[in-house]
Amino acid sequence: MEGNGGGAAGAIAGLITLVIQLAVFGVVIAGMWKVFVKAGQPGWAAIVPLYNTYVLTQIVGRPILWFILLLVPCANIVAAFLIMQDLAKSFGKSSGYGVGLFLLSPVFLPMLGFSDAQYSGPSFKG
Repeated sequence: MEGNGGGAAGAIAGLITLVIQLAVFGVVIAGMWKVFVKAGQPGWAAIVPLYNTYVLTQIVGRPILWFILLLVPCANIVAAFLIMQDLAKSFGKSSGYGVGLFLLSPVFLPMLGFSDAQYSGPSFKG
């Protein structure tokens, strides 16, 4: 049979894609872990779905309503943007950094976690 070459190439491409995705995932988790530890929260919270979002709202000082808003379609976009702005401010970063956290979290979360930025407390005083 002559049609098997494409299947092997597809399998290799899929395997390479999987390895890259796992590497990116690992870097993002490590960055989030470091951010949580800097903020005085348990690092393991970064790997627990939904709980990590709740902890993030606690780090920035937002009430529980904001965690619920993150579960509501359309409202979650606005809530996530504001939470990322608060996260940047909580670590002494600019609002531009907050935009980066919102749009490119896989890049900016590890940058925040592994940088020398110090947590200065919740930025939201509401």
